[in-house]
Amino acid sequence: MKLTSQSAAAGLFWTAVLFVAALMLVRPCAASVANAAQQEALGIKLAKQAVREDKHWTTVDHSKIERLNQDFTSGDQITQACLSCHTDASMQFKKTIHWTWKVPSEKQGIMNGKAGHAVNNFCISGNAMEDKGCVSCHAGWNDIQGEVNCLACHSKEKFPFKETFADLAAFEGDDDPDLVEIVDDLHRGIQQAVQNITLPRRNNCGECHFKGGGGDGVKHGDLDTSLARPNRMLDVHMAEDGADFACTRCHTTVKHHIAGRLYTRPAAAERKSLIEDDMASKITCESCHSATPHKASTKMNDHTDKVACQSCHIPEFARVNPTKMSWDWSTAGKMKDGKPYEEKGDLGKAVYKSIKGTFAWAKNVVPQYYWYNGSFDNIGIKDKIDPQQIVEVSHPLGSPNDPDARIHPFKIHSGKQPYDKINQQLVAPLLSGPKGFWTTFDMNDAIMRGNQTLDVPYSGEFDYVKTTYAFPITHMVAPAEKSLDCIQCHTRDNSRLAGITGIYMPGRDKFAIVDTIGLIAVLGALAGVTLHGLGRFFTRNGREE
Repeated sequence: MKLTSQSAAAGLFWTAVLFVAALMLVRPCAASVANAAQQEALGIKLAKQAVREDKHWTTVDHSKIERLNQDFTSGDQITQACLSCHTDASMQFKKTIHWTWKVPSEKQGIMNGKAGHAVNNFCISGNAMEDKGCVSCHAGWNDIQGEVNCLACHSKEKFPFKETFADLAAFEGDDDPDLVEIVDDLHRGIQQAVQNITLPRRNNCGECHFKGGGGDGVKHGDLDTSLARPNRMLDVHMAEDGADFACTRCHTTVKHHIAGRLYTRPAAAERKSLIEDDMASKITCESCHSATPHKASTKMNDHTDKVACQSCHIPEFARVNPTKMSWDWSTAGKMKDGKPYEEKGDLGKAVYKSIKGTFAWAKNVVPQYYWYNGSFDNIGIKDKIDPQQIVEVSHPLGSPNDPDARIHPFKIHSGKQPYDKINQQLVAPLLSGPKGFWTTFDMNDAIMRGNQTLDVPYSGEFDYVKTTYAFPITHMVAPAEKSLDCIQCHTRDNSRLAGITGIYMPGRDKFAIVDTIGLIAVLGALAGVTLHGLGRFFTRNGREE
């Protein structure tokens, strides 16, 4: 009886050893959670300093400036009035990508950007600004001609300038008393809109960036009109009941060049803090939260050199409005009763349009994850493609061995778009206007006209190829309590990072040598306990001490 108890005690001892070892493996996560409730992280303290209360103030009442009290009859007149004080503003702005829509490429003779040789999964190309549908977002009074429209970014209200100027042109000079009164009201409305200006607000930026690709939430997935007035659960930075950031809080400006664009150079290349430089031209999460944003000695701080903050803190995107996940141009052009039509899906969005083809929408989308060093590999209209493969029109660059690369979340948009069968290149069909596809429904003719705008040859034969386009997810930052748990990545089944290769991730991966050593240790312990017990049993069986 006593010998059996000794064997059981030995078994309990080794069981306890194994339990303690297992506990030590999971302790870092548990400790992190416990510590999180006890102290404020350094990153939070730094962020609070960086965004300390600093109300903007002004020395100018624009309603008292004589030049702004005239009867304007065109947008160019308004800009000339602005430039009478802000003398260099137009010159500065016309040097930025917001005006040129072009970005120099490392490839000789190639210009990226909507007005350059870049193509995308959506309306495909801006056709060197010949596509009038695209240039509706251009910050000029007359598309790309004439003066900059300063009010596109600086007006507090959305005023119908184009329609109002058209009404003035029709009514001004008429002696009819009613029309004279209408003209006076129109002039007064313009003056009030011109004088009611501000630093850019979310609505100013969102008018174009929330609706990129042709509609609300079409392109990015983490930028749509739900961010115009978000609550804290949608975005802790922009929420009116949170930090209440305008876009310009992070996207700081130097001579009208807007900072924070992720596509042109590695995001990690400049890690200035907003505390040391409030006009840092390239900022990241680290700029406010530091490289160790969590509480001291917590396990999460060990992840920040390889995992982007967004990977844990943006668990899903498109959490209020749906986003477009696919676009198939090959079905465009169908008619009903000889006329173009559209059909809507379950989310209230069009899933088919004769002018654009077939779409798929989704909400609460789980991102896809890739190594990302802040740069993209892009396929432009002059690049050769392999139509037997899915063409990655835009794809993040980075690897486990890249010191600037981190695991980052992305929206991957799927497409099917026309390409030149002979030249093996993507094409740029002209869509809007009297000779565009949306009027003629002749894709071959639209490609010929569109490629001409970019001076790119077209063979006259086209087909459709599958494509993908990657957008980095960096807005819609959820509250800390809604961020990912350890187990959502460190698990064998359905890990968020199942697609991340080239590294060993505890809980997700099997490592043969370690697993073998562990198995040998466990079996050895069991064998030792068993042999010891048997030895004691047969050598002293039934004898009382």
